[in-house]
Amino acid sequence: MKIKKLLATAGIAVVATLTLAACSSKESSEKGKQEVKMATVGTTAPFSYEVDGKLTGFDVELARAIFKDSSKYDFKIEKVAGDAQYPGLDADKFDFIGNNTSYTKKRDEKYLYSYPTASTPAVIATTKDSNIKSYDDLGGHSTQVLAGTTGSAQMEAYNKEHAGKPVAINYTSETITQILTHVNEGKYDFKIFDAPSVKTIIENQKLDNLKTIELKSDEQPYIYYVFTDDNKDLQTFVNKRIKELYEDGTVSTLAKKFLGGDYAPKEADLKVPGDDN
Repeated sequence: MKIKKLLATAGIAVVATLTLAACSSKESSEKGKQEVKMATVGTTAPFSYEVDGKLTGFDVELARAIFKDSSKYDFKIEKVAGDAQYPGLDADKFDFIGNNTSYTKKRDEKYLYSYPTASTPAVIATTKDSNIKSYDDLGGHSTQVLAGTTGSAQMEAYNKEHAGKPVAINYTSETITQILTHVNEGKYDFKIFDAPSVKTIIENQKLDNLKTIELKSDEQPYIYYVFTDDNKDLQTFVNKRIKELYEDGTVSTLAKKFLGGDYAPKEADLKVPGDDN
């Protein structure tokens, strides 16, 4: 009986020691640093996608560059579903979103924006026999979008300006490959997405029924990181780093690598959207 008690006591002591050691190690590794978690979908290439199980893309790699060697922040990335981004942000599950996100006045009332990081080199993908010839022809046609992305904001803004003949917006969590396949099959009428991805998917998936229409420069919105409204310090840090990475050419280099061209913002536009100061 005494032996059993001694063993039990020893076991408890070992567990307690290991627990304390683990806690001590964690505290040591995170000492002086604040964990910052970015949410991203991981299915919106070239902005956020996976290669061999690892997240990459323009938004992802720029974020890594922003927090590289930071003495203040310990940067983490979490892959989430498209419709879970903003609910998760509201619930403080993560600190900001990096996922091809555009500016909207409604979103600006609730969240903080970074400086712009790039413009979206977008095209309209539609069937070869479609009567869509330009951006102005989209009204009365259908498309699929991921909630909270540049694409959804762009279509929602389009519908406000064309209330008499809006686009039929269908929200989805499907990948861009699936969405373009639906357009190719005639299930939906068009999809606006970045040119490099659309071209690659059309070729790889043999979507021979599709054509692309280039958008004008003023029809290609900037993209941003979006923060919770209590993360002013984080916003300031990220904006400072975006400007530094713009000046040293990193933003342009990443844009060329992932977006197929130098889609870095104009220097005069390096400011928080809606802020004229």
